[in-house]
Amino acid sequence: MSAALPLSAALLSLLTATPKAPVRAEAPRVSAGPSFQVAERLIGAALTEGHAYTRLAELTDGVGQRLSGSEGGAAAVAWAKKAFEADGVAVRLEPVKVPHWVRGEGRGRVLASERTRGHALALLALGGSVGTPEGGLTAEVIEVRSLEEVAALGDKAQGKVVFFNHDMAQPQDYGRAAGLRTRGASAAAKVGAVGMLIRSLSTASLRTPHTGAMSYDESAPRIPAAAVSVEDAELLHRLLAGGPVKVELVLGCQTLPDADSFNVVAEVKGREKPREVVLLAAHLDSWDVGTGAHDDGAGVVMVMETARLLAKLERAPRRTVRVVLYANEENGLRGGRAYAEAHAAELGEHVAALEMDGGGGKPQGVALRAGAGARELLTPWMGPLEALGANAFLTGEASGADISPLIPARVPFVALRVDASRYFDVHHSEADTLDKVDPKDLAHSTAALAWLSYVLAEVPGVLARPEAPVSPKP
Repeated sequence: MSAALPLSAALLSLLTATPKAPVRAEAPRVSAGPSFQVAERLIGAALTEGHAYTRLAELTDGVGQRLSGSEGGAAAVAWAKKAFEADGVAVRLEPVKVPHWVRGEGRGRVLASERTRGHALALLALGGSVGTPEGGLTAEVIEVRSLEEVAALGDKAQGKVVFFNHDMAQPQDYGRAAGLRTRGASAAAKVGAVGMLIRSLSTASLRTPHTGAMSYDESAPRIPAAAVSVEDAELLHRLLAGGPVKVELVLGCQTLPDADSFNVVAEVKGREKPREVVLLAAHLDSWDVGTGAHDDGAGVVMVMETARLLAKLERAPRRTVRVVLYANEENGLRGGRAYAEAHAAELGEHVAALEMDGGGGKPQGVALRAGAGARELLTPWMGPLEALGANAFLTGEASGADISPLIPARVPFVALRVDASRYFDVHHSEADTLDKVDPKDLAHSTAALAWLSYVLAEVPGVLARPEAPVSPKP
């Protein structure tokens, strides 16, 4: 790695320090080049003080589920504001109107037949689904594996429940399978189906269903939609191989009028160029199952802890670091759009945006979406990330759902990627709880984020802006 200075023994020793032990560090002496005294201070505190995991426990065990529009969502906003204030970080609330969907009752079963006595189904309604008719619905199941297969069904789907089976097994399969979840109900409705089921988007299962957002096409009827556990998807597949299968579904979902909520915006003001903004993003909302520890409680506490540590420095970084805890990422992205609209006039001075929404795994490296020369600008500052295992530049572009509305403004994106190999084991399920997050991994990723954020705010130059996105041809 060219131009990177060697790690000090002090920084290396911090990696094996016991979390929550007090750390003592001298005031940093910032030079024109990479300041490894600041690195030791930021990384040392992140590794040893244990604030990130303690705060994650407050959010998950204290606030709990926090779906947009719910009491938990409002409680999370109040909690975050109070926490920033306690840390001495300037904070404000920016209003956002969010959807208010309520899950209600949810159950299903395979009806008894000559071949089986019947089976209860472990299922969760998809976010945004309508409910079933009063008393539920009963219909025969038809299995498909793609949207193209649904379109080809024709009259065969009339009055049936379309069951989307897929082969997601690795994290990289999620994007492909998510399209079935999002668009499957409307595709099924267009060929006359009365309901939709989908195999949970998961990389492991102990008969735990995984929910997620879906949307309706205005040109099709709205039919109820739910995800079944991997085990129950396999059961349906086996039973359908032997003949017709009927299911009964009862979903009590409701969509209430939009609710008032907020993006929580906190800032550590830059000492020389306060108008230039490094944006750190995470989403405060979660689904109404589990307590959102990995998705996205871990991201929330990492960016909050980064702000706390930067605010404690005796000499603030050159640029402003702005933390945004977004509302409504899970089922609407209203927070991301509201921020881009409210700050449209200043997006030209957003010099970088980084979103943490991949869980609390250990850090792996850095990805970029920027113009020419970005790696060369950051390389001399990457040394402190080496001991954390995060100093490599990774393939693929940086991205993020909440920061995606900033793409037209050509804001450079940076990603600190974490190990997400087990992320989809618990994603959007009842199992996404605090015990699934390893305190050491969370501390390491927090440390890496704190240093990377400081670098983006302190490095003399700025990342070149990426090329403007190409509009699709009509």
